[in-house]
Amino acid sequence: MKKLKFILRLFHYIWPVNFTIASRTMEEYYSLLRKHIEEVNPLTDLEWETVAACFVYKKLRKHQFLVQKDELVHYKAWIIKGLSKTYAIDSEGKEHILQFAMEQYWTSDFKAYQNKTPATMFIDCIEDSEFFCIRHEDREKLCHEIPEMANFFRVKSHYGYIALEQRIMSLLTETAETRYNNLVKKFPLLIQRVPKKLLASYLGMTRETLSRLIG
Repeated sequence: MKKLKFILRLFHYIWPVNFTIASRTMEEYYSLLRKHIEEVNPLTDLEWETVAACFVYKKLRKHQFLVQKDELVHYKAWIIKGLSKTYAIDSEGKEHILQFAMEQYWTSDFKAYQNKTPATMFIDCIEDSEFFCIRHEDREKLCHEIPEMANFFRVKSHYGYIALEQRIMSLLTETAETRYNNLVKKFPLLIQRVPKKLLASYLGMTRETLSRLIG
């Protein structure tokens, strides 16, 4: 636990006010991250110390950007608290929402992150949000040194591919009403957190259609 304690001391140095509360919160956050990882693979305490040292805490306010188009993407992020949206803007200025991400989701412009190229999308916060972020080189280091982490990231990537495939098929084959009903069934709390304008855009329908479906 020495590395984790060092991280908490560093947190104390940066945010000395109310450190007792803040450090306890950070310990809870790290515990959440460890639990999330160990749902796929258990880690020894020594392995966990190495993993925890590779993650950087980041806090953003509502409407702040995690990723901006044309900028390099240094991190992929795991959401501790909050809600974000990933989207692109076409040549006519229309916004196309690819993903909403909430607690315990991973988010980034993954192509830009993996290939070290400028982002093609935006990610901004719908709510005040807190993240654990990991650099590409630190992720690769962990995968090389700790096989369990290589398997963890592989599994999470597969889940991401499946979710994206399902979203594409939904847009291609389902009616607007079916898409809405499936979203309500799968993510009931998300419906309450996302503004109706954004929800309509994500579902590929007008706000009027969404209002009719909501009743």
